[in-house]
Amino acid sequence: MTTPYANLLKPLHLGFTTIKNRVVMGSMHTGLEDRFYNYPKLAAYFGERAKGGVGLIITGGISPNRSGWLLPAGGTMSNIADVAPHRLVTHAVHKHGAKILMQILHAGRYGYQPFVVSSSPIKSPISPFKPRQMSEKQIVSTIEDYANTASIAKKAGYDGVEIMGSEGYLLNQFLSRHVNQRDDQWGGDIQNRMRFAVDIVRAIREKVGEKFIICFRLSMLDLVHDGNTMDEVVIIAQALEKAGVTLLNTGIGWHEARIPTIVTSVPRAAFADYTAEVKKHVTIPVIASNRINMPETAEAILAAGKADMVQMARPFLADAFWVNKTATNRVDEINTCIACNQACLDHTFKNQRATCLVNPRAAYETELVYIKTKTPKKIAVVGGGVAGMSAATVAASRGHQVTLFEAAREVGGQFNLAKVVPGKEEFHETIRYFKVQIEKTGVELRLNTRVNREQLEREGFDEVIVATGVVPRALKIEGSQAPQVLSYAEVLRGAFVGNRVAVIGAGGIGFDVSEFLLKPVHQPQPQPLDDWQREWGIDPNPNYVSEGGLQPAQVEHPVREIYLLQRKTTALGIGLGKTSGWVHRAQLKKHAVKMLRGVQYKAVTDEGLWVETNGYDQLLRVDTVVVCAGQESVKDIMPNEGENTLANYHIIGGAKLAAELDAKRAIREGAELAAKL
Repeated sequence: MTTPYANLLKPLHLGFTTIKNRVVMGSMHTGLEDRFYNYPKLAAYFGERAKGGVGLIITGGISPNRSGWLLPAGGTMSNIADVAPHRLVTHAVHKHGAKILMQILHAGRYGYQPFVVSSSPIKSPISPFKPRQMSEKQIVSTIEDYANTASIAKKAGYDGVEIMGSEGYLLNQFLSRHVNQRDDQWGGDIQNRMRFAVDIVRAIREKVGEKFIICFRLSMLDLVHDGNTMDEVVIIAQALEKAGVTLLNTGIGWHEARIPTIVTSVPRAAFADYTAEVKKHVTIPVIASNRINMPETAEAILAAGKADMVQMARPFLADAFWVNKTATNRVDEINTCIACNQACLDHTFKNQRATCLVNPRAAYETELVYIKTKTPKKIAVVGGGVAGMSAATVAASRGHQVTLFEAAREVGGQFNLAKVVPGKEEFHETIRYFKVQIEKTGVELRLNTRVNREQLEREGFDEVIVATGVVPRALKIEGSQAPQVLSYAEVLRGAFVGNRVAVIGAGGIGFDVSEFLLKPVHQPQPQPLDDWQREWGIDPNPNYVSEGGLQPAQVEHPVREIYLLQRKTTALGIGLGKTSGWVHRAQLKKHAVKMLRGVQYKAVTDEGLWVETNGYDQLLRVDTVVVCAGQESVKDIMPNEGENTLANYHIIGGAKLAAELDAKRAIREGAELAAKL
């Protein structure tokens, strides 16, 4: 079979071993790594991705010693007793012909525990503990700990290790002047700052021999002040190659950087040119990373010679079989990562198990299992939003006869509104995926069909799943029926909006609508890379001489004047995702959106919106009022408690709970219910 993805599927020969294709599943912390009793679950999770065709897998970070813990008592490999649980993982991967590296990660000053250390005693803005400066003795013993951890990893069956040297963790804290302010042999010029990382590689190579992969994840763009220039990055890369590194992986930005690097508004493959620049100066294979989620993007990077491999992390949460689908020309069946961070990174930072918004089986492979049914049922799903589509496709894949009713002319529900918001274009992919699944699993789809309970009973369904979603909550004040008062749904569907706008409600939808209204109607979507770089102040020159690749941001003048209002007195946007909320807050701030809290809404008049703040009445002279003040469940099809019905009725998603639009919960509820029926 000919494939348009020949570069992606080509083996990579490393001399002593061969990786079967150019696809790397990058490191992600799932929360299963930290406790030995979770390793059977971790083995199932990696095993499924190896079965799905990926060439090389890199584990979540494992610490070489106690001071390197990310969390108290985090995953550590320091003695031979650690071998047994890890063997479950390596065996599960090797069984399917994939290779696996264990990532060694020392958190440095990013650790959420009191033993933290760093190159200099400078507290990180994202963690509570101030680090102690490492002494010479501690540095030397840490080098030994790295080598010891690598040799135990070899005994556990790993094909190699990845040394985490980017994203602002310990080695990055030594490599960059941003934290390293030492004046001894471990600080000062780049030769001294890189000594720690280079010595670690040498020590590992000496300990494990030649036939063991050492991958180094190098920060190719720090995106923090006093960060390295490209010249310095190249010097480090060449020294690492000389010290014995087999593969060079790309890291972009520090966790504390105020520039987004992986959220959905970052253009696809936004950083591949920086990897290409480093590749010019080394002979070892180089891996591109960040916001690569579909085969055409990955193939284009390899075809252009910008990298030798491509790394994707979250896309393998979204779809374990990404590579096999690519290899058999079934790209339209890929469940695409939408880079939302809601169930992966946000969970990790809350110390919860990571999973995936679009794939609730991720990291739950042993718990959420779709088994073919022995007793097929006739199932109706009412509502074609993501909850309904998730329930319908899982139920049909298990062998049930499923009919999906949708009142509108297309499926997608609230995702059809979200996909037009700047930076949320990836939501198109989820709708495409579910449409293909509906077809593949044989769901009978009835569009433009509003059903009632009588009809469902008449058709003789055994089970009815109510996924009718939500409607926007209306504003109930004087003048709220005026033509200048619009719901968020009307705005996102293209209703006319004036130049001065009040947005009522500062939850996720209020922020989305504000971002939508800041940009001209005909702005190209997704945002072109050079516009995005300008807006965030990233040096577009791959051979950058600016510190950390930063330059002054240039913000386009907003097309509207916007007030974003909320009743609560808490800070606006406090409920947004931990790892993506700051991006949305920054976007509104730099586009001069006026954010007001503790607001009481009084009346809408021809002059604008009357509100009360701090005990005073105020008139906001606006042309349009957009209401984003929550949603109400649509559940009129549900029978009352105790009412006799022929079918069993179940309710999921927004119809069940409208408090916050929550696609993660909706898709999970749909899948879990369908797995049980």
